[in-house]
Amino acid sequence: MRFIKFNDQQVDSFLFMALSDLAKGLTKNPDIEVDYSVQSYLDPFEKKVYVSHFWDHREKEETELALKSDIYLRSIGNYYYTDFKELGVFIEKTQKLKLKSFAKQLCMLLEDLRLEEKCRRERRGTKKAFNIRRELYRKHFQSQLIIHQERSMLTDALFNSIYLTLTAQSTIESIPSLSESIDRSIPYIESKLFQVFEVASTKQVIDIVLEIVDVLEEILEKDMLNTYFYLAELPYNTILSSSLYDELKRKSKLKNKDALENAKQGDEDVHGDKLPTWHSETSKPTKSFLQFDLEQGTNTTINGDGAVREGEDGDQALAMVQGTSKKAKRNDYSKMKALENQKEDRASSGDASYGKENKYAVPVFQEAKTPTISDIEQYQKDRMDIQVYQNKLKLMIQKTLEHKRTMPRSDLQIGRLNKKLLRIITDDNPKLFYKKQEKSPDIDAVFTLLVDCSASMFDKMDQSKLGIILFHETLKSVRVPHKIVGFWEDTNESTKTRQPNHFYEVISFETSLNQQSGPEIMQLSPEEDNRDGYAIRHMTEQLMKKNEKQKFLLVFSDGEPAATGYERNGIIDTHEAVLEARKMGIEVINVFLSNGKVNEATQKTIQNIYGKYSVFVDKIEELPEQLYPLLKRLLLKML
Repeated sequence: MRFIKFNDQQVDSFLFMALSDLAKGLTKNPDIEVDYSVQSYLDPFEKKVYVSHFWDHREKEETELALKSDIYLRSIGNYYYTDFKELGVFIEKTQKLKLKSFAKQLCMLLEDLRLEEKCRRERRGTKKAFNIRRELYRKHFQSQLIIHQERSMLTDALFNSIYLTLTAQSTIESIPSLSESIDRSIPYIESKLFQVFEVASTKQVIDIVLEIVDVLEEILEKDMLNTYFYLAELPYNTILSSSLYDELKRKSKLKNKDALENAKQGDEDVHGDKLPTWHSETSKPTKSFLQFDLEQGTNTTINGDGAVREGEDGDQALAMVQGTSKKAKRNDYSKMKALENQKEDRASSGDASYGKENKYAVPVFQEAKTPTISDIEQYQKDRMDIQVYQNKLKLMIQKTLEHKRTMPRSDLQIGRLNKKLLRIITDDNPKLFYKKQEKSPDIDAVFTLLVDCSASMFDKMDQSKLGIILFHETLKSVRVPHKIVGFWEDTNESTKTRQPNHFYEVISFETSLNQQSGPEIMQLSPEEDNRDGYAIRHMTEQLMKKNEKQKFLLVFSDGEPAATGYERNGIIDTHEAVLEARKMGIEVINVFLSNGKVNEATQKTIQNIYGKYSVFVDKIEELPEQLYPLLKRLLLKML
């Protein structure tokens, strides 16, 4: 379901994942995440790189390169070379300034220019992205300068001029005349600004900024109104190392700093049958070599403070041991919690085994009710409508999907003659014939039909039911086991830490081949939200328990995942779930059945998630023809 959004914009999932991979690769940190924000910056506490919306609504190549320049600056520059401790001290100093916003933005502008030069030198492949970044920024600041001059917004106009001057290709370009008082300080400001290309640290950048602001505080009356560069006010003073890279490598220190007074000299007694350990409470040192990593213990150097004994042949490898044990209250395991309850507890506690975006999602499994008379009548009517197309789909499945094979049989009375003929002499009644491995009439495949029951499917549900009935009757006729499950998220019961996701199983693997099964499908109806990635992972988990060689997951969805905290990254999470399933050998296909022409935006969203394995059908009669080449291509890929 899609609610009202102020920025209703489709996220390019492939580009977003490319940016995420780029950030992780450059930082060499798999925990780094990427997200969109108004301004670009690095949050060292959430370990998140924010790329700016400023680059949206441009040519595709410009947007991609500009977003990559954000990643380069944050993942190479800020991550390795920005001193966040100094930024914390600077933020405290700016609290007393009249030009607080100007000072912070100027600091980030100069720091970005310093880091840009570092990125260009270290990674020559970044030059094109930074050139596009500079070109787009210059166009923007030139137009902003004209507007601010006309409106006498002198502080903003000065900041625009500073950027244009620092990034100018010609030495003739300089800060234009803004006011008499500002003009007198221009030579001093320019002399300080150009020092940014010689500085080597964040502290030197901050010193330049404070010197410039100290002069402008007496000249300018108002602070900046617009925000171009962003310095997040985070608790940087808690970072102990000079850079985020060093901070992440830092290990926690011991709580006590005491030293071992009587260090071992090598002549102490050696225990034959005991292996004691030492720590700060040990009174008598020995030659013991079993060592535990402790938070509390004696502080020694890596060389042992000059008291190192030579290694011996009997020495064992060092090891770390961690664990807990206690006496059980009873040995009765008959009252253990069900597996479903255990999964729910994990989900509610923030377990990310079904995707980091779904760590608070909780599965709620439901079984279909007994079909009513109206369900049965409607099902019979719909089944008659699709009967014409059922034969086409049946023939297609029989042609494309691989059949099971019977094992070779030997010791038969009839068949092919075996080469081992010695039994004619040794056996009274020899069985000398065998039959080769043959195809079974059963198809070696299993299907799961996952149906989006969100509110956004209200105008597509009737058409989707026809497609589901078509598949169910066809698979039933060729004896292929399958499951049909509707899914949705309960909006009313969802909170930030618990999001119930319902899985309504109308047809199970066990009942799918029963002749009377089918009317339960009519119980599917539009409900509330949809968390597609979470549902796909659950169905993948269930399909992997099946023994059939070919596994298919058909997702009947409109491709617009939306749930609590899922709007921004829902498409990305769903695409990742699809990739995970395909890596496990499950073929995931999206089936979009509409009652009219599919618009371009929706089609692009679905293709971003499922790639080329998507079927767009305006009319139910087109489904077999659309599905045939897709299944054939999948089969050839599996061979």
